[in-house]
Amino acid sequence: MTEQPTAEDERTRINRGDRLEVRIEALANGGKGIARVPLADRSYVIFVRDTVPGDLVRIEVTKRKRAFAEARPLEMLEPGPDRIEPLADHPGASWQVLSYERQLEVKSEQVDDALRRIGKLDGFELEPIIPAVEEWRYRNKLEFSFGVEEDGTLCCGFHAPGSWSRILPMDDCLLASEASNRIREAALEVCQEMGLKAYDRRTHEGLLRNLVVREGRRTGQIQARIVTSPGDFDQRRFADAMIEAGAVSVIRTVAPSSGETTQGGTDILIDGVGAIEEECSGLRFSLGSEAFFQTNTEMAEKLYATVGQYADLKGWERVYDLCCGIGSIGLTLAPRAGEVIGVEIVEEAVEDARRNARSNEITNARFIAGNVRVVLKEDVEELGRPDLIVLDPPRSGLSAKVIARVAEAGAKKIVYVSCNPTTLAPNAAQLVEAGYKLIRVRPVDMFPQTPHIECVALFERA
Repeated sequence: MTEQPTAEDERTRINRGDRLEVRIEALANGGKGIARVPLADRSYVIFVRDTVPGDLVRIEVTKRKRAFAEARPLEMLEPGPDRIEPLADHPGASWQVLSYERQLEVKSEQVDDALRRIGKLDGFELEPIIPAVEEWRYRNKLEFSFGVEEDGTLCCGFHAPGSWSRILPMDDCLLASEASNRIREAALEVCQEMGLKAYDRRTHEGLLRNLVVREGRRTGQIQARIVTSPGDFDQRRFADAMIEAGAVSVIRTVAPSSGETTQGGTDILIDGVGAIEEECSGLRFSLGSEAFFQTNTEMAEKLYATVGQYADLKGWERVYDLCCGIGSIGLTLAPRAGEVIGVEIVEEAVEDARRNARSNEITNARFIAGNVRVVLKEDVEELGRPDLIVLDPPRSGLSAKVIARVAEAGAKKIVYVSCNPTTLAPNAAQLVEAGYKLIRVRPVDMFPQTPHIECVALFERA
């Protein structure tokens, strides 16, 4: 381990292993604290996890690059004025050390900063952030990981901060409902009783990988999905424990690879129904095991209402809902539109969307399985040009080629739903370059106690 750098060292270079004292100036997108260390030729940025503005901390540099470094805190020397006592030791709620009012302020600032600094945009209206209905116990889906405690006891919790192999046990997940917590507790208990071993992420040995608990907050239906490596165990005993704890759907997913993912693999329905249902925005949605749905039902309604407000439909418009998933946004718009056309690359999600349209008796919405870029290139004339395009891409945003196709489709309005301001910003800049104007943006706090933020952006033809 490198000793504390001298003043001369600090002025010239920061190295991995260096230990130094820094003051946190701000929070970056993603939630890490930002510290700046003066070097001979520039101010050098260090990102420090688990810190907030004003903190004076002793840190150890864990990763160094030319433009910045990353570090872990070793000792809190002086807490910042924004820091409060956390409600619980909870790695999934890293921002609970900030008051909720301060969380909202920072999230709004980060959306604004990303659009102005990364996107080089101005002239738009940043509307007030929509606060969460519930600050705790709001999630309708949680992914837990199996691991072992120091004494070798099987546990089920979250990854330790900065670790991909160590799992922290928990007594109560404060982001989950009491009903979901009962499922997690029952799953851990029955797996312990059966003597099942956690998957070792270093050696790739062991059976138990993840427990995914999905809850219909409005319907009370719960799905318990256990993700395992290939191998035998008493599935019936596990399912009985889940049903007794309140689940109506019990699924086993056999993971296809050594990667840390709950997606893909082979699903085995052990007991109950294959999909649960949820109610949102006056509609009822069927949610399969891997279907994407916003993890905060109450705030999903706020999000969809904002999309509807920005869309300002008059009843005759053709709406393209791109990256539509199970059709939740498009179906909420359909009663106010002439036609909704949803495009999604995941075929299972398209089937869910079609089923959701039928079950809600929506007849002016159709859903296409395909790549958005290809559909926009080859099928726009056949489908009819859109009046409105709704975009709800993954966290990584959209490629420049897709944005170009979106612009070429010629919609008068685009409503972009983003869960990552740092990828919204370059996409927004590309749309502006293609002839659109960013009119307004509204953050929506889908994920209180965390650094994540959802927002809705409205673009109109310039």
